[in-house]
Amino acid sequence: MLPSKQLDVVRPHQAGRTRVLLVDADPASLRVATSAVATAGGEVVAAIPPHHASLGAAREATVAIVDLPGREALAIVERFVEAGVTVVATSGAGSVALAVEAMRRGAVDFVLKPYTPDSLAQRIAPRLEPDAPEEAPPTAHIGDFCGFVGSSLAMRALYAEIERVAPSRAAVFVTGESGSGKELCAEAIHSLSGRGAKPLVALNCGAIPRELMESEVFGHVRGAFTGATEDRVGAVEAAAGGTLFLDEIGEMELGLQAKLLRVLQTGEFRRVGDPRARQADMRIVCATHRDPLAEVAAGRFRQDLFYRLHVLPLRLPPLRARGEDVTTLATAFLRRFAEEEGRPMRRISAGAAIRLAAYSWPGNVRELQNVIRRAVVLGEGPELTEAMLPPEIVGSSPSAAPALDEGGAIEPFWIAERRIIERAVAAFDGNTAKAAAALEISPSTIYRKRERWAELGV
Repeated sequence: MLPSKQLDVVRPHQAGRTRVLLVDADPASLRVATSAVATAGGEVVAAIPPHHASLGAAREATVAIVDLPGREALAIVERFVEAGVTVVATSGAGSVALAVEAMRRGAVDFVLKPYTPDSLAQRIAPRLEPDAPEEAPPTAHIGDFCGFVGSSLAMRALYAEIERVAPSRAAVFVTGESGSGKELCAEAIHSLSGRGAKPLVALNCGAIPRELMESEVFGHVRGAFTGATEDRVGAVEAAAGGTLFLDEIGEMELGLQAKLLRVLQTGEFRRVGDPRARQADMRIVCATHRDPLAEVAAGRFRQDLFYRLHVLPLRLPPLRARGEDVTTLATAFLRRFAEEEGRPMRRISAGAAIRLAAYSWPGNVRELQNVIRRAVVLGEGPELTEAMLPPEIVGSSPSAAPALDEGGAIEPFWIAERRIIERAVAAFDGNTAKAAAALEISPSTIYRKRERWAELGV
C-alpha cells in the first residue's frame, strides 16, 4: 500500500529485494507502479512527487521510476544518474524528443503512459535483478506461442482464442491487416488441432492466375485443358485428413466460390475434367485482409459461402496495437538475422527502440522484419542505432498525433481526446484530480480512458 501522503521518506528495507524510488504526482500511476515493482520482485521504499525528488531519497534506492510531465523534470534524471541510481523514465506527454533526451541524460529505459502493472513490470524486471547490466536488451521470447512472438494483452487474448477453436472441426475465418501473421495463425490452429500430424496445405488465392485457380484447388485429369499432360492432385485432395488454408479468399472469383460452397455442403469435389466425385476430408481455415461483410455487401463474396466459413472468426491485432511486442519482436529479429548474415549486431540502442515503438507500422510484422534485416545487412557495429532506420521511422511520433492547424487533415476523435487529456495532466505536474477539474470531467474518466489506451497498446 502507498502512504496516504506522498512524502520524501524512506521505508525500512526488506533484505533480498531491489529498492525502488517512485517519482510521480499522480496517485493512480503510483498505485500501478507499486504493483508493477512488487510483480517484478522489487520493493518501493518511497513514493514522492517530482518537486520533492531530493537526492536524500535517491541515495536510499537502487532504481528510480521517474515520471516526466515535461522537460523541466529532466534535471531529476540527470541528478539521480549522477548519484548512481538506475533511472527508468516514464511520461504521458507522448514526445519522442523528451524520450530521447531522457536517454541521453542517463535513463536506461523510457516507458510511455498509460501502462498496465504487467507491461511496466516486464520493462523494469531486468533492472531489478542483481548485477543486471544497464544496457541489457529486452528478452525476446522466441516462439512464445506456436511461433508467435509477444506477450501483449492483445496477443494473449489471441492465443487463448486459438486454443479454444483449434480442437473444433468447424471452419475458421481469420481477418487482419496485411503482414499481421494470418498464415502463422493458421499454422498454430493446425498444430493444436487433432489434425496436426496430417498435412497443412496453404494456397494464396490472390497469387494464382484465375484460369488456373480451379485446378489448383480441386486438381485436374490428363487432357482436361491445354497443357494438362498428366493427372494432378489439388489442394483439397492434398490436405486429406489435415487442414486447407485459403489465404486472401476474398480474391477467389464467384464461380469458384460456388464450387467451394458445394464441397462444404456435400463433402464431395471433382477434379477438373473428371466426372467422378471424390470425398473431401479437410478442415478449412481461410483469411483475408479485407472486410468480409463489405465484400458481401458489394457482391464480391457470396453471402452463403461467407456464413459457411465464418463459423469461428479470429481477428489478428495490428502491430501498432501490440505495445511492448514491437521491442520484443525487433530484438528477436535482430538476433535471428545477425546470426543468418554473420553480422556482429547484438542489441538495439535506446533511441532506436523509442523510434521503433513510436512508428505506426502500416505493414505490420512483415514491415518490421524488413526494417531490421536491412539494418543488420547495411549497418556496422554491435548496435542497431537510429541512423540505421529509414526516414519514415526516424521522423515518426507516438500514436498521439500532433495538433493540426485549422483546415488540416481530419484525425480520429480518440487521438484528439487523448492529446487534450495528456496535456492537461502534464500542465498540473501529473495531478489527475486537478487536470480533471480543469477539463470539467471526473478523474475516474481519465483513469478509465488511460487504462483503455494501455490495453489497446496505443
